[in-house]
Amino acid sequence: PGIADAPNLHVFGLWEETHPNFKEVVNISYGDFHAMGMKYITFVRQILAASAYPELLKSRQLPVDVEQRIVQFFKDWGKQSIGCYSEDFGISCVRRNVARFIEERDGGIACDRENIYITNGATNGLQVLKMLFEYGKGPSQTGVLVPVPSYTRFRLMVLEAGGVNVPYYLNEGHSWALDMTEMKRALKCAREHCSPKILYLINPGNPTGQVMSRKTMEGVIKFAAEEKLFLVADEVYQDQVFGDNCSFLSFKKVLFEMGSEYRDNVELVSLNSVSKAYLGECGFRCGYLETINIDPEAITQLRILITSSSFPSISGQIVLDILMKPPQPGEPSYEIFNKEKTFIMNTLARNSKLAVQTINALPGLRCNPIQASMFCYTRLELPSKALEQCKALDLYPGLFYCMQLLEETGIVLDPGTGFGENDGRDHIRYMNRPDTRRKHTQTRGEHANFTQGGPGK
Repeated sequence: PGIADAPNLHVFGLWEETHPNFKEVVNISYGDFHAMGMKYITFVRQILAASAYPELLKSRQLPVDVEQRIVQFFKDWGKQSIGCYSEDFGISCVRRNVARFIEERDGGIACDRENIYITNGATNGLQVLKMLFEYGKGPSQTGVLVPVPSYTRFRLMVLEAGGVNVPYYLNEGHSWALDMTEMKRALKCAREHCSPKILYLINPGNPTGQVMSRKTMEGVIKFAAEEKLFLVADEVYQDQVFGDNCSFLSFKKVLFEMGSEYRDNVELVSLNSVSKAYLGECGFRCGYLETINIDPEAITQLRILITSSSFPSISGQIVLDILMKPPQPGEPSYEIFNKEKTFIMNTLARNSKLAVQTINALPGLRCNPIQASMFCYTRLELPSKALEQCKALDLYPGLFYCMQLLEETGIVLDPGTGFGENDGRDHIRYMNRPDTRRKHTQTRGEHANFTQGGPGK
């Protein structure tokens, strides 16, 4: 249920019908920073503008470091226009800066830029990876262990490739922690009908917003080594961690600090993207993947697959280059850049805390503390009258709630059915947008009416 997001089509269909009835229909069901009102980073747009139209460099209106950055980029690249084709695996100087970023992030652990592949976003990276495996049929059909809840797109990719989604459930009662006992259960059950080969992880979590501890990550790596599982680490929210007393650790860093037994043997691919972080540049569709300990034949196949797919845009790679190498203290653009970045991160942290406080004060709603990312994933317990109506309409409770809220307020939320839920629990997800306080005020009264008397009161 929910695997193809079919139930959610009710919401989006209703959205189209409802649109004329409101001055503003607010879709906070997905993570598009700029669509939700977050301001772009000035340095990024200055670089992009002058890269597309170099005549701006003659105006002398741009900071000196912007001019220097653009001149150096084209010099290193060896081309003079963003209208040129990219190299197959990404522009060499951008890959170099990605490798440097990873080395600094991981405390000096070496990163070879030949292991870096720039893609049209993290999703495109996952699409390429899915084609690396032979999926087979019956008991030999490849199984992919996937966290639940998690977003739909990856699970659809697995099905499209001919694989089997093997759900392992995160522990909501312990702040959505990954439970190794649950993962072992999922693997054991899966081996009765398929051949599990891939373990997919999201850290920080989407939609749950949790950050894995080192202990948990070490347990996962040992498990992968014992069971010969290929690790895919989706780490696109690594620069959106704001929870108290928690910080991001990459799976690569933890793997390399566990000793040669694991460092030299566990296969790992990690992904990152410009769509998240403090940039939120979803429209530029650019990210990267890094490969660790991958079989040479698989690398050859990966390179063929990447070469045969569409190249990442030059403008997207410029944005990625900025994420990897932002302005530094002492540079002319640093003060404004740091001010804007700090504002965005503080806004995310403040809004997340406000969301949790507001939600947990309402009957029938419960949300764990949010440590990272931009979403609020909320447990929903509807009154009996509403549940009876759901049953009569053959609708999931979370979907029914979202439809009612849309009809009454013009606000679009995401039902939990799209995240793999099928165990009787109901959730809703929404993005913590900049004006979240106003939206909470707007929905609080409608939720009270809904829970006290049910729809149609």
